[in-house]
Amino acid sequence: MSVQNAARRKTAPEIFARKAGEPIVMLTSYHAHTAALVDKYCDIILVGDSLGNVMHGFETTVPVTLEMMILQGHAVMRGSKQAMVVVDMPFGSYEASKEQAFHSAARVLKETGCGGIKVEGGVRMAETIAFLVQRGIPVMGHVGLTPQSLNTLGSFRARGRDEADSAMILEDAKAVSEAGAFSIVVEAVAEPLGRKITESVASPTIGIGASVACDGQVLVLEDMLGLSPWAPKFVKRYGDLGPGIEKAIQDYANEVRSRAFPGPEHVYNLKPKTGK
Repeated sequence: MSVQNAARRKTAPEIFARKAGEPIVMLTSYHAHTAALVDKYCDIILVGDSLGNVMHGFETTVPVTLEMMILQGHAVMRGSKQAMVVVDMPFGSYEASKEQAFHSAARVLKETGCGGIKVEGGVRMAETIAFLVQRGIPVMGHVGLTPQSLNTLGSFRARGRDEADSAMILEDAKAVSEAGAFSIVVEAVAEPLGRKITESVASPTIGIGASVACDGQVLVLEDMLGLSPWAPKFVKRYGDLGPGIEKAIQDYANEVRSRAFPGPEHVYNLKPKTGK
């Protein structure tokens, strides 16, 4: 006997079929309550390893563990209903071998119930991506600026701004697409390269600081809501929630200290006595 969910989630084949069609909308989320909000408007929710920066205050994503990703992936699955949920594979969980990648990815899918995983890397990861896809694991690729490689890249700078780097990233995207990725994140590359990659690969591209020509776009939720103290050039702030949240906290603290809170409407009275 099978159990059917009331709402049907989007799947990897459906996202793949969106190539050159209606733009794909993706945002990050790490919590059940934000996932419920994002789910109403997005095709994909990415449980990004950026949670290391946003939730834990790490300077990079390198310290993020598989256990962190599984915990937050499970939370996002509980909070969402219709969007495809993709969970980032953190640094050190997939690079050593195809077998390591499979065991880590299978654990993520089994323990969270998510619809796919994301790995960083191009030509060097193509064999691993193909290995995963052939064994039933939907894979989203990630080329261009790959934050997990910060220690070898040296800085978070835009990629593909010269001919040699541009050619290498294009080959990365082609290799990932040919390996079977259902979509590819293209991060922080020169706009003409983002456009060229989109025109050159069968997989839908999802840009973050790439090109409006990409098949979709993604941003970190906290960046676009104005909750991050600093955001990259490619972020458009659609909200300014930081000051509003700080003001609410300040008002609460002031009312607690002045004994204005809780008021009569926030406390419980005794039950009225009943006659015998």
